[in-house]
Amino acid sequence: QVQLVESGGGLVQAGGSLRLSCAASGRTISYSVMGWFRQAPGREREFVAAITSSGSSTHYADSVKGRFTISRDNAKKTVFLQMNSLKPEDTAVYYCASSQIFTVSTYEYDSWGQGTQVTVSS
Repeated sequence: QVQLVESGGGLVQAGGSLRLSCAASGRTISYSVMGWFRQAPGREREFVAAITSSGSSTHYADSVKGRFTISRDNAKKTVFLQMNSLKPEDTAVYYCASSQIFTVSTYEYDSWGQGTQVTVSS
């Protein structure tokens, strides 16, 4: 099992930027797909971005495409989510997760972090 810990969340004004980090411990994540998800109050958890084990391929939700960038450093066992041009509707708890499949489905991700709060004020 891998343990994931997110950090980097906070309060930011609309138009601002944040960089989230997800640090892994336990087994290596070098062979895992890594994803970011988010959950706003009263809403289901939704896919944000995913990256393959090598980092050669990425996929984004339409709502964040062009504004968010997912990346990874396997040597440091860390995954990042650079969020630019933030909007109030990006406000949510952000989670990272690992999977053996390159997918947007939450059900295919088997290890999850505890989440980090991102709040974007208007």
